[in-house]
Amino acid sequence: MERSTTQDRPAVNITRHYPVSPEKVWRAWTDPQALVQWFGPDPAGVVSIADVDLRVGGRYHIQFGVPGQETHDVSGNYLEVEPHRRLVFDWCWKSTPERVSLVSLAFKLSGAGTELVFVHERFFDQAARDGHNQGWAGAFLKLDKLLAPASSAA
Repeated sequence: MERSTTQDRPAVNITRHYPVSPEKVWRAWTDPQALVQWFGPDPAGVVSIADVDLRVGGRYHIQFGVPGQETHDVSGNYLEVEPHRRLVFDWCWKSTPERVSLVSLAFKLSGAGTELVFVHERFFDQAARDGHNQGWAGAFLKLDKLLAPASSAA
């Protein structure tokens, strides 16, 4: 069961339903070739680095942004890896390495599709939470398109 830590450290909570298998949703989060298709909030954004060492203790590194604008650089360690079921990793921006937050994903079979439960927590402050909420909202719009039934990339 999840425990809430929202009293002093707010979280971003997002739940999505996708008409594809948990394996396909898992792949979108763990395969570098899939990550480059959707990661980052801006529709014009480009992922320039997507390195994944998918194992407990393994690291990931993603760099993204809009060409000619600020580049965002995030990395962390995988803390839990249960293929097609659960993925947990810490989240650390290169620009603020002292601020480590936590991302948890649960992939649940739901009818003929998948329910994805996303929680990003342990933010430094409310402003950090709000910025991540905005960023994830944009990223999830891109992920939703990637995993839409008519998408040839899903």
